[in-house]
Formats: sequence, structure tokens, C-alpha cells
Amino acid sequence: MLKKLFFLCLVLIQSFSFFGQSQLDKAKEIHQRVLTLDSHTDTPLMLNRNGFDFGKRNDPQKRGGRIDLPRMEEGSLDAVFFAVFVGQGPRTVEGNLNAREKAMRIFDQVYTTMSLYPEKVEIARNVADAWRLKKEGKRAIFLGVENGYPIGKDLSMIELLYNRGARYITLAHTKNNDICDSSTDTLEHNGLSGFGKEVVQEMNRLGIMVDVSHISDRAFYDVLKTTTTPVIASHSNARAVCDHPRNLTDDMLLALKKNGGVVQVCVLSTYVKKQEINPDKENAINELRKQYNYFIGLNDEQTQQAHDAWDEIEKKYPVELATVSDLVDHIDYIVNTIGVDYVGIGTDFDGGGALKDCIDVSQIPNITAELFKRGYTEEEIGKIWGGNFLRVFGAVEKARVL
Repeated sequence: MLKKLFFLCLVLIQSFSFFGQSQLDKAKEIHQRVLTLDSHTDTPLMLNRNGFDFGKRNDPQKRGGRIDLPRMEEGSLDAVFFAVFVGQGPRTVEGNLNAREKAMRIFDQVYTTMSLYPEKVEIARNVADAWRLKKEGKRAIFLGVENGYPIGKDLSMIELLYNRGARYITLAHTKNNDICDSSTDTLEHNGLSGFGKEVVQEMNRLGIMVDVSHISDRAFYDVLKTTTTPVIASHSNARAVCDHPRNLTDDMLLALKKNGGVVQVCVLSTYVKKQEINPDKENAINELRKQYNYFIGLNDEQTQQAHDAWDEIEKKYPVELATVSDLVDHIDYIVNTIGVDYVGIGTDFDGGGALKDCIDVSQIPNITAELFKRGYTEEEIGKIWGGNFLRVFGAVEKARVL
């Protein structure tokens, strides 16, 4: 009798193991079939770092970043937006000029780096490029500008950014600029400035997606009143799941649906799950901010030193990373609130984004596996991983006025 029970248990264990493996294999196959697009990463910050080689596999545990070509291939990531990020500095003629020059250097660095691997990667500029490059087995690198600071008060800069390849602009970052208020700064314009409304209109005309991540709630609603095209939140989550000003409220999600836009969930743990505050870490970060003039007006060398010092603080005081399951809770919530057609993924890798079980781009199939486990179909997974974003991208392209 005991032998029979033992044999029956063994058969059941093997059956469950086979079922689990079968499900995992199906999820991997789906992940490879759909077009996977990550709408926001800060990988350009890595391109000048000593020891980092975009064409080789780097170690994320040894300051090797979250994205490179080998790991994109391992994780089957087809397309990614690299952020041309310029931190907010003085809103003066000199400050704006320095911001523009820095943005142009970042564009140049991305183009130079990608030109080293023409058989594997290509700078992409439109929706058709994403599909073409997937068929060719190449990775598509799109460009977005994070923080409208380089625009200053010069509308002609927007067309220059478009011509350099920028296909979205995040209107602000962590501080207010001349376009709008930030979600993490005090009110100044009470939303979009008058100039900011002109910026949104010019972006509509040129076919540049308006990115509402990082901007204040009032600025968000002002954008939706002003824009004539769908907008994106390139890396934001649901505030009802994680109460952070960078995330979107239910009312904002509903307004985004009415606009026809898309919210791209982010793997930065602070936006995924409430974190316990570490006073020692907060003090260290505050001292670092003071040391580097709150990251205002830094040259390239100082910026790299500040990032290195920030990395050391993160290493000394590591956060309790959220999990893929926690992230998919946000997707579930957004789907239940506004539907599966309005959510995507924008990791913020290399800008702080990481999960316990999705530490870098090589592990993004874990997100697909969790979606499949929760009952999402291949069609729905395809929408989340790129289809919804490309729908918005295509609508903005179509609205371009030459």
C-alpha cells in the first residue's frame, strides 16, 4: 500500500512538474513571437562609463548596467527607447545652451555606439522600422528626450530634436522647467505654462509623442486639454497600487483612456511597491545632492562622478526590490480599470529600474511568464509588450503635418 501511495505521489509530482515546464515553454515561445518594446531606459548614461561595452555581456552586479546587446538577445527584447536625459539646470540663456549641447553629445554618443554593430542593431525612427528590424533579427534603438529642458524657450529646438531622431519628449523631470511643473516640485505654472501649450502643439504638428511621466497632475490634465494626439506615460505605474506622485491616479488613467493613450509600467521598485525609509540612506543622498549642487549645471565628468557616487550609496544601502508579481499587479489593476488596450512596459533600466526576479533585460521573459500564468492570451501579451505603444506611435506619426 505504501509503495502504491509513493508511486502515485511520484507520478503526480512529475505531472505537475511537466505541466509547469510546459506552461513556461509556452510563455517563452509567446515572448519570442510578439514584438517586445521597452519605452524607457537610461542606457545612454552607461555608454561613457569605463569598462562598459554595449557589444559585450556586462555584469549588472559589477556596475555593468541593465542593458547591452547580448542581454537584449537573451531576453528577446526587440525594440527599446534610449532616453536622451538632461537633468534640470539653471533656466538661463547659458543654462539652456549647455543643456542643448549636452543633449546633442548624447545623441552623437548613441549614434556612434550603434554604428559599431550594424549587423545587430539599428537606430529606428518609425513604427515600420520596429517591425522590419524584428523580421531581420536586429534590435531597434529608438530615441526619446527625457526633460524638455534643452528646448528652453525656443520652439525651433523641437524640430531639431525630431531631426536627430527623438520620437517622444518627456516634458519635465524632477524639477519644474519653462514648459510645466514636475510631479516632485512645488507648483509654479499651475500645470502647463503658456509656452508649454505651444510646445505640445508643436510636438503634435511634428509627430512627436508627448510623454506625461514626471509631470504634475495639473500639467497632465492641461496636456490632455491641449493635445490633438494620444499621449504616453513612458514609465509610470498605478497610484492606487503604490502611492507615489510619479504614478497615475484612477481618474488620470480614465482620462488617458479617453485620450487613447497608453501607460507604460515601470520596474523601478519605488514606484512598484511602498518602500521603508532608511534615514541613513536619505542623509547620504541629501549630502550627495549638496556636494553636486543638486545636480544642477554639472559637466559630463561631474555628472559621471555623481552617478558613480549614487551607485555606491545604492550598493551600501540596497532597497528591498519588488518582484515581477508586484509589477504585474499594476498591469492587472490598470487592465481592470481601463482595459488591456492602454497599458505597456517602460522599465527605466539604467535609471534605477530593477526587480528581484527581473534584474536586467535578460530576465524580462519572467514578466511574460507571469502574465501568461495569470491568464493573459498571446494577443493581450502582444498588446502589452508593444502593440499598444505602437498604436499610439502610429497615430502620432499619422497626424504629422509637413
